[in-house]
Amino acid sequence: MDWAMKEKSYSQRRACALAGIDPRVYRRPSVRPGDGELRRRLLELSSERRRFGYRRLHILLKREGWNLNWKKLYRIYREEGLTVRKRGGRKRALGTRAPMALPQGPNQRWSLDFVSDSLVDGRRFRILCVIDDFSRECLATVVDTSLSGIRVARELDRIAERRGYPCVVVSDNGTELTSNAMLGWQEERHVEWHYIAPGKPMQNGFVESFNGRLRDECLNEHLFANLRHARHLIGAWRDDYNHHRPHTSLDGLTPWEYHNRSKKDQNLNRANL
Repeated sequence: MDWAMKEKSYSQRRACALAGIDPRVYRRPSVRPGDGELRRRLLELSSERRRFGYRRLHILLKREGWNLNWKKLYRIYREEGLTVRKRGGRKRALGTRAPMALPQGPNQRWSLDFVSDSLVDGRRFRILCVIDDFSRECLATVVDTSLSGIRVARELDRIAERRGYPCVVVSDNGTELTSNAMLGWQEERHVEWHYIAPGKPMQNGFVESFNGRLRDECLNEHLFANLRHARHLIGAWRDDYNHHRPHTSLDGLTPWEYHNRSKKDQNLNRANL
């Protein structure tokens, strides 16, 4: 357009006609605000949360007061090349996956499992993960080189001191969880224990999903110098997971927000009785 008017001395109307552009479009300056500040904030968040996709980043931006729809964010997200690279997964057992009914309140069902990792010197350590299946809240991440049945029972009692005992606990049938110490704990605390079928980890899907997030967002992102360092970083990630990380399965709320909303709803229902 500018070249035609300058070099060929065409009028603006003729140059627009040759280019197939409405003159009003050429004359009218854009009034759409720039995306520079939004792009900068999106890049900052994606750098802080490297394993978050555009959906969770959208929720975080809305919490900060940004008024934008997900389509615009997705366009900018793609333009900036902010895709989450998929990591290779391991083979999983095949077979029937029986769905589990969702608990209707906190403390109705806990799930627990172990995750393993290593320090920089090659020593292995384990993490006992305990999840409330209703709110997805992580109740504990116990880090140590050895976690016996006696230790697991002691850690569950510590959780119960502040939350009470659950109705049901779901786990696999590992050695620690089928020991005499754990069988005695179940009987003395009157807690029902459900062992999933061997080779069917998705029967314990809530804690399996949590384990995946823990490994992807924390364990794979850090090198642990010693047990103290591992406990500090894993504990900080757990706090962020419970209080700041949005969950799409919880309507974008954090586990802590979802737990508190449930308590308010229960109190309101009691008041209306």
